[in-house]
Amino acid sequence: MRKQYQIEILDSPSKTVYIPNELNLHTHLTKIAFGTHSEDAAFVLHKTKKNSIILSKDVAEALNFPDLNIPLHAFANNETLFIGPLVGIFTSGFTSFPLRPIGDRTLFFAKLLSVKKTVGAIPFLFGDQHINWEQGTIRGLFYHQEGFETYEVPFPNVVYDRLPNRKSEKKNELKEVRDRLQKDYLIPWYNPGFFNKLDVYERLQNEDEISVYLPETHSFSSFSVIERMLADYGHVFLKPINGSLGLGIHQIIYDKKEGNYYCRYRVRDENRLRKYNSLESLMRNVFAGRNLSKILVQQGIHLLRHDQRPVDFRIHTNKDENGEWRITATAAKIAGPGSVTTHVKSGGIIKTINEIFESENEMEDSLKRLTEAALKISKALERNMEGIIGEIGFDFGLDRKGNVWLFEANSKPGRSIFKHPQLREFDLLTRKLSLSFAVFLTEASIMKPEEIFR
Repeated sequence: MRKQYQIEILDSPSKTVYIPNELNLHTHLTKIAFGTHSEDAAFVLHKTKKNSIILSKDVAEALNFPDLNIPLHAFANNETLFIGPLVGIFTSGFTSFPLRPIGDRTLFFAKLLSVKKTVGAIPFLFGDQHINWEQGTIRGLFYHQEGFETYEVPFPNVVYDRLPNRKSEKKNELKEVRDRLQKDYLIPWYNPGFFNKLDVYERLQNEDEISVYLPETHSFSSFSVIERMLADYGHVFLKPINGSLGLGIHQIIYDKKEGNYYCRYRVRDENRLRKYNSLESLMRNVFAGRNLSKILVQQGIHLLRHDQRPVDFRIHTNKDENGEWRITATAAKIAGPGSVTTHVKSGGIIKTINEIFESENEMEDSLKRLTEAALKISKALERNMEGIIGEIGFDFGLDRKGNVWLFEANSKPGRSIFKHPQLREFDLLTRKLSLSFAVFLTEASIMKPEEIFR
């Protein structure tokens, strides 16, 4: 367990840092660092405050250190004492309204930043417009009980990517920020990018231990592929390769007795089911004007049901303060009446795992299978995807034989499951660990940078 220290600022002799004896064991200290700023200082041992590091006022000002009364971690290396971490949370969509500086996402970010004391980190929000490249500082948004405040701080130890969507991710000015901070300043940047469904499938299918969880999936190439998969599985799903929130998903069902094709999908706020006498007719009517090259075809699974409706499962994994994958949330999602997905906006209902299964043994066995799959796939994605991954939200299915199927992996998982009153503790845990991982990355980048920047 890493120790945290209260940071105090005093009008004491200039260029002086007072530290407890335990921080002077490994190296002769001559500098103190906060974020990417460092300052020469005289280090003096103090015996009265074993859990405090005291900075003279001029040192605090030189470091752009905000006096926020947050206990921090301390790492000593190469004659430098690093205090932090200072965690930059990179996003877009800032507004000019002080009470809602990030619009509809203000409450989410307020909750995320509010775990700072339990984690021992100083997190702040920023966008490309807040960076002063000449000074090496950022005018970041910090959250207190009174609301958001702006402080000028150094570039952070690590950056947590919370860009809201693929559109923002593709903007050149935002890409340039990421590239410059990573390459010129060697700042670890975690959870970059959104996963592409087909890319995830193709990268995982060559791992024997993981491929058993993957439903057959192809990019759309011809009607004959859909016909063959309908013959094999009875139904298939057509999904946008870069889709999210269940938007644009269509289920195609083939009725062998009648020889008819059914398509279930959602338009605006209405779930629809349409019947056609041929696949060509269905595609022509439902997908008119669509770019089929951006759609994938996925094997339909005969899912476990609850109250006659299909169920899938959301499992969150996070890397913790030791860089280890952990299960941080589990929930069941029941499809709405006539809905093609289990999303809440399509009428879906969130339940705890306990509410789904009739027997304790069945629940425990299913949960064991789901969590085992989530941890294995988290490690496999880390091996096979670019960048530093710190959290994943999985959508899994269980078929009627108890087999686990991976439907989707999300690098920026939605949080609708946490509206369930019994899942609020998981909400807190996922927020804490998404910042705790920054502590691990900061220490690794100071002590073993070769492991981070391979």
